Amino acid sequence: MFLRIDRLQIELPMPKEQDPNAAAAVQALLGGRFGEMSTLMNYMYQSFNFRGKKALKPYYDLIANIATEELGHIELVSATINSLLAKNPGKDLEEGVDPVSAPLGFAKDARNAAHFIAGGANTLVMGAMGEHWHGEYVFTSGNLILDLLHNFFLEVAARTHKLRVYEMTDNPVAREMIGYLLVRGGVHAAAYGKALETLTGVEMTKMLPIPRIDNSKIPEAKKYMDLGFHRNLYRFSPSDYQDLGLIWNGASPEDGSEVVVVDGPPTGGPVFDAGHDAAEFAPEFHPAELYEIAKKLYEKAK
Repeated sequence: MFLRIDRLQIELPMPKEQDPNAAAAVQALLGGRFGEMSTLMNYMYQSFNFRGKKALKPYYDLIANIATEELGHIELVSATINSLLAKNPGKDLEEGVDPVSAPLGFAKDARNAAHFIAGGANTLVMGAMGEHWHGEYVFTSGNLILDLLHNFFLEVAARTHKLRVYEMTDNPVAREMIGYLLVRGGVHAAAYGKALETLTGVEMTKMLPIPRIDNSKIPEAKKYMDLGFHRNLYRFSPSDYQDLGLIWNGASPEDGSEVVVVDGPPTGGPVFDAGHDAAEFAPEFHPAELYEIAKKLYEKAK
């Protein structure tokens, strides 16, 4: 089962304006072949299908725990996309929108008009070109070494895409999220590499980073390295997955510092509220009635 905390893994800066084309590019990091939906669902289904959960517990703990962190990653990328699409972030009521005036006219020129048609100016489970994420992206062979090797590859491929999207946009919201995920993805790649080293003797972490550019060269990533995030493997459970440290130990391939298992999630930051968008009827064209109904629920509960 899962326990959900109503916070993002980091605090995102507030958006200054809509940036729908940046949102379209960032979609690659959610629903693309190497996006966070893929890392989440690969590790989640590998943990469901894991054979030898007791006999091979350190490896099961590693895959299951990283899968849980990935739930927060799809939340963070989605919050970023929503920030880039938000017209009135945090605003409960937008007045004076006339549907006849074509208030969504700008969207016909956006790279991904589906954000404004299929969605209400919000994230969708798709890649940068509007292609939907699908289950064929999930690899769960049942063979432990093969699955771990796939996961190592998946993390470095995801890193490549993050770096390319970073180079596409200078939007501070997008770059903050990418900087954080570059660091966390580096932890996951190193963790899978360390797991493979224990099983095969092959020093996988010597191949890192792929591509050959250090996270410290990216200011938004260096910020989190300076805070030690590249050393931390967070244990996302009140009492389970206690054997992570049998694999996650020794030196970080980032800078040689000692890695550590941290009990509990990072402190994080507030969730994002895109606010009222009357042209998108989100949460409604005139939401005052909805707000009043919700208010009466609280009054009734007193």
